Amino acid sequence: MQITTPRLLLRPITMGDAADIFEYSSGPNVGVNAGWKPHENIEETIEIINLIFLDKPAIFGLVLKETGKLIGSAGLMDDPKRVNPGVKMLGYAMGEKYWGKGLMTEAAGAIINYAFRELKCDYISAYCYPHNLASKRVLEKCGFKYEGYLKACEVLFNGNVMDNECFLLKNNLQKG
Repeated sequence: MQITTPRLLLRPITMGDAADIFEYSSGPNVGVNAGWKPHENIEETIEIINLIFLDKPAIFGLVLKETGKLIGSAGLMDDPKRVNPGVKMLGYAMGEKYWGKGLMTEAAGAIINYAFRELKCDYISAYCYPHNLASKRVLEKCGFKYEGYLKACEVLFNGNVMDNECFLLKNNLQKG
């Protein structure tokens, strides 16, 4: 499955993407804002590709059309906070040098459209840390509604206990 937007190609991630994923995942701010430690070596990236990305039909590599470079990832997965098959959780990460250009909003919008039109999801959830203002802005631009603040809900790789801000988007294409 591939999705195109004006500036991006969203496509399945392959092992051939390891170098690009390592490049953006080893930066000091990308993983920390998403809840995972920066990758220390390419072997760690390959392990993550195997565990999280391969053969996942609703998780995409974000390829910048202009250069053909994979600059991030985004997709849908089961929401561990909601045991409901009609809800998928949106997650994303992008190389820091591409932040602030509207690319993640563009990618997220395409994935939301796919989730509602093709997967027939009832809702899409998303969570971010209170300090991650850029991620909150992406969610707001995509139409997510703020649900609330979940205290002390996540322990990070470094032992820090984090709060989550919770967001939800309803599929308005369906009746009800």
